[in-house]
Amino acid sequence: MNRKEIREIKKRIRPEMDNFGHVYGCYVNAAREIVSDMDMQVIQMEQEEKEMYSQLFRKTLSGGLGRNLMNIDFTTAQVESSDEHRLLQGLRMSGLKDENLRQVLYRRIIDSLMLEETSYVILLLADTYDVPYKSGNDEEWDEDSTDQFDYFICTICPVKDSKAALRYMAEDKLFRGASTGSILSNPQMGFMFPCFDDRTTNIYGALYYSRSSSEIHEELIQALFNAAQPPIAPEKQKNAFGGALSEALEEECSLEVVQAVTNSLRQRIEEHKESRDPNAPVILIDEVNEILKDSGVSEERIETFGETCRKYFGEEEALNPNNIIEKRKFRVHTPEADIAVDPEQIYSVKTQVIDGREYLLIPLCEGVTVNGVDVSVEESEAQE
Repeated sequence: MNRKEIREIKKRIRPEMDNFGHVYGCYVNAAREIVSDMDMQVIQMEQEEKEMYSQLFRKTLSGGLGRNLMNIDFTTAQVESSDEHRLLQGLRMSGLKDENLRQVLYRRIIDSLMLEETSYVILLLADTYDVPYKSGNDEEWDEDSTDQFDYFICTICPVKDSKAALRYMAEDKLFRGASTGSILSNPQMGFMFPCFDDRTTNIYGALYYSRSSSEIHEELIQALFNAAQPPIAPEKQKNAFGGALSEALEEECSLEVVQAVTNSLRQRIEEHKESRDPNAPVILIDEVNEILKDSGVSEERIETFGETCRKYFGEEEALNPNNIIEKRKFRVHTPEADIAVDPEQIYSVKTQVIDGREYLLIPLCEGVTVNGVDVSVEESEAQE
């Protein structure tokens, strides 16, 4: 799914939730026991309650594509006969009404998910969308709907215990100690099945959500989808890409080479942003190889870089530049310091050999930090 398709489905989750029948779910305690099953009729909810539930499900379709929202692909063999796809398809076709299938899904999530000693709630919401015809200029005609999209969303929200506080009791006209009980936090992970690709049903895909870019809970992804090519957490992608550069290029991994790669990736991100392409930006490993070649890296090291990337990323040839560099800072790590420079100043950082030792020259300007401390100076101080 691309961002445009995700937005279209997200619009279905309106605050009044008038197109939904039930919200299903279960409350799981820290011992991985189901404390309670929930089957809530939306029509019986107060409006404020509807709005709160709608926000939770909307957040499960929010964030950066390729970073918080990840497309999961099923193989043909999985669609034909796998347990994981059969379960998801059964839940979808029943509109989540099959209690036995809901229990199987709950148990699959509970048995696989590692959340330490945390209680959480699993929530489910199903919808049938009569997809309106759209013209080239995005005008919609509901009466010309030719497709029906049946899907459901699963969201997983940690439960936090609220702190006791003094609360005003109107009947006593006093403030007394009270607690509001357990509170449902924002979703940490979730998914939608199936995908809404080209504005039609794609049972070969699911959309996975992770609030964190460093911990996407691979164990849950495998339990739910048994993905042949599971996604890699964005933070791990960044570390893997940096590791591939330093490991493969060795002494040829100079500051100038890293600057050239970083600058090219930033340009790709900006170009993609300006193009308004609804798909996530990508850069091919072969394109990175060309950048390395233009930077004077030897063919032998470039070939090793490609092999190292395949070791880290599998057969994935297209990488999301948003996930492999920091967009807002250019970072240089040394044994003595962690230096962060504004992207506008990227080529102001240089190396210089003085008395046989190599030094890093850092501009004293706005947007430069060393070990988290701002080292920029006023103009008058800089002149002195």
